[in-house]
Formats: sequence, structure tokens, C-alpha cells
Amino acid sequence: MSSTKAAFIGLGNMGSGMCANLCKAGHEVRAFDLNAEVVKAAEGHGAIAAATIADAVKDSEIVVTMLPAGKHVLSVYFGEDGVASHTATGTLFLDCSTIAVEDAREAASKAEAAGFLMADAPVSGGTAAADAGTLTFMVGGPDEAYAKAKPILDVMGKNIFHAGGSGNGQAAKIANNMLLGISMIGTCEAFNLAEKLGLDAQTFFDISSTASGQCWSMTSYCPAPGPVPTSPANRDYQPGFAVAMMLKDLHLAASAARAAGAEVTLGEMAEKIYQDLDTRGHGGLDFSGVMKDLQQRLD
Repeated sequence: MSSTKAAFIGLGNMGSGMCANLCKAGHEVRAFDLNAEVVKAAEGHGAIAAATIADAVKDSEIVVTMLPAGKHVLSVYFGEDGVASHTATGTLFLDCSTIAVEDAREAASKAEAAGFLMADAPVSGGTAAADAGTLTFMVGGPDEAYAKAKPILDVMGKNIFHAGGSGNGQAAKIANNMLLGISMIGTCEAFNLAEKLGLDAQTFFDISSTASGQCWSMTSYCPAPGPVPTSPANRDYQPGFAVAMMLKDLHLAASAARAAGAEVTLGEMAEKIYQDLDTRGHGGLDFSGVMKDLQQRLD
């Protein structure tokens, strides 16, 4: 694959690994973040440090962002002295943040009106997959934007899906993560029940992981210590994917459901459970820590 001139803005827990993989693949990457330490770390992986957004995006063919919320995405791209002010028309804006569907569609509309291509491409897989280049990307946007994004996404992920038009990537992400939150709570309750009825975790795992209760929350991210050595349960529920991040996604799902008139009774119940954990000061616990709360009733 030929080298692409890319900017990467947002070098947090996910963005840092994604940026490193772009550099490793031989792309020329200019990296920017408000945190100078993470920019310095990106330099260590081969990125060129940028002092400003304008410095990061100059001459870029693609701008990749990984930001906390929709307001940051809209500001970084279209705010005063933002990306759109310093890039040539036809540049691809590739936003990998998880944001509200309506924010993604607003950003895409602004980009199209100004002559840019844009795709929303939220991810699934967590920090380990970001570092390993094995993320799943759910992409929304026009065919031309997807075609231009695909070679870059292939470097950072192993499963790339075009979900349809602008905002559809976000729609897929929040629906998936709502299901994940629900299934994790159910898995935690099942392991807790099994234990109280006299089954040890490994025995229940061996049975249920090959029976009709099998799900990703059990087989890949088991919330009970023991059966899946790599799961956060074996390191006292250090994230991983934190409660606060799951709560953010459940808030987005609930908001989208209200706007669309969709009934999400279990999604709302999951939102309440994670909100309660967060309110009690456990936002930094892995989202599988519902298991710890069931067994110990955290303060």
C-alpha cells in the first residue's frame, strides 16, 4: 500500500494505538493532542509532532479523529481555526469517535457543503485491539468516502463494515454497545446465581459457554475470575472498558431511542445499573465489575 499523508487528532487510550499502527504501516502521520506527553509518545512510534491543528492537517489527504464527544468533533473540524479552515477540498475527514447519530450527520452535512468527504467510523474492541490493530470499524458515509477510508481502516482493524449513509456507523455502534451492556449484566447475574446455588465459576462456564446462554460477554470477557485468563475479572476489574464509557454509550442509545420512538426497556435498565455504579464512584471500574458489585456490594 502506498504511503498516505495523514493527520491524527486525539491520542487518548484508543487513539494512541491506532496512530501507532498507521505509522507502523509506513504512512506519514502528523499527530496532535492537547496533552503534550501523548504527542511525545506518538513521536516514539514514528509520528511527526504537531503543535496545533493547523500544523497537523497541512498537506494531509486524510484527517483521523478520536475525540470524547460530538461537541468536540464539530469544534475540531468546523470551529474557528478548525480542520476545515486548513485543508484542501476533497480531503477525507474520518471520525472514529463514538458520538450521537445526529452530531455525526450534522458533521457530515457541514463537510459535504464545504467540499470535503466525511465518514463516521466508531470502533469496537477496546484498547488491546487498538494496540494490536484488530479493531472492528462500523462505517457510515457515502461510497466514495468509504472507499478512500478502507485502506487506512484496514491498517487499524480486522473487521470493517460499511453500515450505510452518514451516521449509520454511530447507529450500529450504539445499538451494539447497548446489547453488550445488557448481556454483560445478565452474564454477571447468571454467574452470581450459579455460585450461590453451589456451582463454581469454571463449571458453570464450561456448561453455559457451550449451551444456549453462550455470548461474547461470557466466552471472551468472562466477568467471573478464572475461566478467561485475559478478562479484567482476573485483575480486580481494572479496565478494559470502563463503566463510565459504557454509561456514555448507553446514554447515547437511550437518547437515540427516544428520538426514533424505539422501545429499549432493557437498555434503560442497563443504563440505570451503570449510572448507579458511576454515581457511587466506580466509573473507572471495568464494565464487567457489575459482578464485583453483586458479590461485594461496593460502597
